Amino acid sequence: MVKIMKSWLIVIMWMAVIFCFSSVPGKNTPSIFPFQDIVFHFFIYAFLGLSFVCALKNSFPRISLPIGITLTVLFGFLYGISDEWHQSFVPGRTVSVFDVLVDTLGSLAAGSGFYTWLR
Repeated sequence: MVKIMKSWLIVIMWMAVIFCFSSVPGKNTPSIFPFQDIVFHFFIYAFLGLSFVCALKNSFPRISLPIGITLTVLFGFLYGISDEWHQSFVPGRTVSVFDVLVDTLGSLAAGSGFYTWLR
């Protein structure tokens, strides 16, 4: 039970990290390398997807591959939408459907990669 709670706590904490990053006004974000926004979105949501799939697998050890991947991708997609909505209230930040797509792909990569590794 403690393992399950810890795994979901990691998911919640990472969601909080994403929320904090999304709260930084757009003009205060330094540019380090080209296409950093795409790279950051992908890997931040890949980690979220990985932590989610681990928590899911700890909570429901017998969950099937298609359902586990579907839930992970759906979670990443919905949190990506909520993240973009949150950014719409932050000065200098914009809403981007492309960011949601990259977020979803990051979750898909982590979810499918983890389940493939487990098999």
